[in-house]
Amino acid sequence: MTGMSLRTVVFGLILSLVCVRAAHARTDFPGMLPASAERAASVAPAPPADTLPAAPADPFPAAVSADTLSAAAFPAPADSLGATAAARKRSFVRRIIDYFGESTQDRTFEKKIDFTFAGGPSYSKNTSLGIGILAAGLYRLDRTDSVTVPSDISLYANVSVSGFYSVGIEGNTIFAHNRQRVDYTLEFSSAPTYTWGIGYNDVQKDDKRSYTEQRYEIKARYLREILPHAYIGGLLSFDHAQASKYDGETPLFGDQRLRYTTTGLGLTVEYDSRDFIPNPFKGIYLSFQNIFYPKGLGTCDKLLQRMTFTADFYRRVWTDCILAFDLYGEFNSSGTPWPMLARMGGNQRMRGYYKGQYTDNDLITAQIELRQRVWRRIGCVAWAGAGNVFPTFREFDWAETLPNYGFGLRWELKKRVNIRLDYGFGKNTDSFLLSINEAF
Repeated sequence: MTGMSLRTVVFGLILSLVCVRAAHARTDFPGMLPASAERAASVAPAPPADTLPAAPADPFPAAVSADTLSAAAFPAPADSLGATAAARKRSFVRRIIDYFGESTQDRTFEKKIDFTFAGGPSYSKNTSLGIGILAAGLYRLDRTDSVTVPSDISLYANVSVSGFYSVGIEGNTIFAHNRQRVDYTLEFSSAPTYTWGIGYNDVQKDDKRSYTEQRYEIKARYLREILPHAYIGGLLSFDHAQASKYDGETPLFGDQRLRYTTTGLGLTVEYDSRDFIPNPFKGIYLSFQNIFYPKGLGTCDKLLQRMTFTADFYRRVWTDCILAFDLYGEFNSSGTPWPMLARMGGNQRMRGYYKGQYTDNDLITAQIELRQRVWRRIGCVAWAGAGNVFPTFREFDWAETLPNYGFGLRWELKKRVNIRLDYGFGKNTDSFLLSINEAF
């Protein structure tokens, strides 16, 4: 490119930007003039209509415009045409960038539901490398209500090289002024996996066996506010699990069946002052659940019971930094079949452990996490925690407590809805995790 053509292109770009800026100034506020025009109009009033000079005759024939003649007389240099083509290519990329850039704006007052779609590679210690697609949405049942926090919904599908696949939907629907809410999860999955047995000591033998677990899960809760931030409600769960394609000749789970179906009915009592459920910046969350699984509503041989307890705390400690704490306990009645036992690991608690490697009747975990926004939509976290699985409280052993720590990156897909990449460490284990929403 010659020096003259370079100056021409640069001057043209500057002139274009000035024109676009001026057009925006005129169109952003219809009926208003730019400041310079307003000043000129206030100084020099318009002359009467009868004193205006007549419009000059059109110097160009009707069939040929001035733009056409200008283009013919002054053809664009080859370099300018290349710059125009490059600008068109950039405009497509720009549209993609703008799509995700606008996804962090709260448009729940404008749209019935504000969806953002994303796809890409996924990985976890249980499922290996795969690919997933995700649709994350925010919405308000009443778009004139600015007091109620937005409801959220996530739809996802995943498939991996190990043979794992899953399809699911989960979300929280918040009713007027946060007084009622419904949360739900529906998922179907098929996963090649391993079992080390039941209890801490079985894992130390390192005698794992492979099998394929297929699972259908439906969970739903309805909660109603009875005091400020205090809720009470009921829950319903349905779970069907079966094991197949296992190695070895001996029974996989002793004398237990390979297929179980359970239906649970329960009560929930909660205190929840979180400002936004998928990614709280402040508040306290306390939850107690008691679920009964009647013998007549499944294939279990007796009435079963599960109690869970959750205590979470969130607080801003400095600019764009949140301190989060989570305590969780799960306690099952004796004789609970293998699909319903407490499993340590996964993408919420004890991240980095293979989910199900440590399995027993009861489980307790605790973790503390520091969440820092770094730049625009990018953030990072670091956490530390511990957990223990045990058959009963009488047999709880502090020496069998397992450590957990790690760090991760965050990218804001929608306003306060994050894609997270975590790398967790534990006792003789470590793993990457890719998921949506904060772990707790």
